[in-house]
Amino acid sequence: MKAVKLLIRGKVQAVGYRRWFEKEALQLNLKGYVKNLTTGEVEAVVVGDEQAILSLIRHCYVGPLRADVSSIEQQNLNHDLDYTDFKMIR
Repeated sequence: MKAVKLLIRGKVQAVGYRRWFEKEALQLNLKGYVKNLTTGEVEAVVVGDEQAILSLIRHCYVGPLRADVSSIEQQNLNHDLDYTDFKMIR
């Protein structure tokens, strides 16, 4: 079990990125959340299988059609976070 906080930069708001991210995370059976920040970035916390998280991060660089990701900052977190599902925070 692994937990990672992601800060995704680039053209990632108003392009369906959070909805896309939520769908990808659910398909990989990951828990946590994704939300927009007032800085124009997207923040996500994902908890689950390490290989699933790595796969999600690779896909994050592509994202939905209109997105253009310039960078993804990763921070390892305490894996004991208590998330029961994955949700998009509005």
